[in-house]
Amino acid sequence: MASFESRFNDYCTALEASGRRRTLGAAAAQAARPVIADFSHNDYLGFAHDPALIEAGHAMAQRYGVGSTGSRLLSGNLTPHVDLEQAIALAKGTEAALIFNSGYQANSSALAALLDAKVLGAEPLVFSDRLNHASLHHACQLMNVRQIRYRHNDMAHLRELLSAHHEEDRPKFIVAETVFGMDGDVLDMPALVALADEFDAFLYLDEAHATGVLGRSGYGLASGYMQRDGKSRGVAMGTFSKALGAAGAYVACSAAVREYLVNRCTGFIYSTAPSPAVIGAVSAAWERLPRMDAEREQLMRRAAQLRARLHESGFNTGTSNTHIIPLIVGTEEAALDLKAWLLKCGIVSSAIRPPTVPPHTARVRIALSLSHTDTQLEALCDALDRWKDREQR
Repeated sequence: MASFESRFNDYCTALEASGRRRTLGAAAAQAARPVIADFSHNDYLGFAHDPALIEAGHAMAQRYGVGSTGSRLLSGNLTPHVDLEQAIALAKGTEAALIFNSGYQANSSALAALLDAKVLGAEPLVFSDRLNHASLHHACQLMNVRQIRYRHNDMAHLRELLSAHHEEDRPKFIVAETVFGMDGDVLDMPALVALADEFDAFLYLDEAHATGVLGRSGYGLASGYMQRDGKSRGVAMGTFSKALGAAGAYVACSAAVREYLVNRCTGFIYSTAPSPAVIGAVSAAWERLPRMDAEREQLMRRAAQLRARLHESGFNTGTSNTHIIPLIVGTEEAALDLKAWLLKCGIVSSAIRPPTVPPHTARVRIALSLSHTDTQLEALCDALDRWKDREQR
C-alpha cells in the first residue's frame, strides 16, 4: 500500500500538472523585486496600518492581555466583545450580534447551525446564488442540505424557483452575498427582500466585501433591511478582515438567533474568543465608519474611472460596479501569465481560477483601496496596456 506521504504528494503533483497547484511563494517573489503597488489585498479603506487603530489595539492589549484565554462560554467573554456586539447590532438595525474569529468560521458554522433539520422540524430548502463564497456552500455540505442554486443575481430565476417550491411545507432560506468578492457586483437588496417577504424565507446575507464600504454609514447593504414591523428577516454576516483592516467576523441577528447560536453553533462554542488587541482595533474602525462618506465616494469614483480606462484598453471587467474589478481573461494560463507580467512590472495582483470561479472565467482580481495613489493606478494601467499589446502581436 502506498504511504500517506506519497498519496498526498501524488495529489499535489496532479494539481501541478493541471496548473492549479497553490503555493505560498508570493511573499518571497515580491521581495525579489521592487513593488510599485499591491492590488491583491482587501484593505479597502487603508485601515490595516492606520496609526490610530494600531494604538487602539495596543491599548486594549495593555488592559486585557494579548489573548482572551478561552472561549466566550469559559474565560473569554470580555467587556470589549460585548460592547462591540452592541455597536454592531445598533448599526445594522438588529436586536443583537455575535462575533467570530473569521468569516469562514462564521459562515460555515453559523449557517450550518441554522440549517439543522431537527431544530427546524423539517429539512430546509436553501436557495443559493451560484457564485456564493465557498464557506456558504460548506455550511450546506456539513448539514447534508441540497442547495437550489439560482443564476447569479437573477431575481426572476430566484422567483421561479421559490414559486416552484411554494407549496412545500419546509423552512425556506435564501443565501447570498451582498457584494460578490470575485466579481465585484452588488446584490439587488430591495428585490431580494421583497421575495423573502413574499415567500416567507429566512435571509442569510454575507456582507464581507460590503462592510465598511457600502450601505448606510458604511455598515453594509443589509443595514436597515434586517427587520420588518418588529420581525427579523434573518442574519447579516460581515467581516473585520477586509475594509476594517483587522481580523474576525460578526453575525447581526435577532436576540433569539443569537441565543440559539451561543448554544448550538460549534464554531462559536469551541473556539477561543477573538484577541482583545484585535477587538480594540476593530471597535475603533467600526466607530469611525460613519464619518467616512467622502472617502467611500472617492473609492467608488476611482473604481468607475479605472473600469472605464480598462474598457478602453479592451479588458472585460464583467458585471463589476464596486471597488473589486476582475480582469476576465478566460483561461487559467492567461490569468497566470497576466499575474506574472504584472509582478514583473512591480504590480502585485491575484490570479483567480476554477473552481473558485466558473470554468472559462479565470481572471486577475484588482482590489482598490484608499491607500492606492494616482501614480500607482497609472502604473497598473500602463502595465496592463503593455500586456495587451504583447498579446495582440
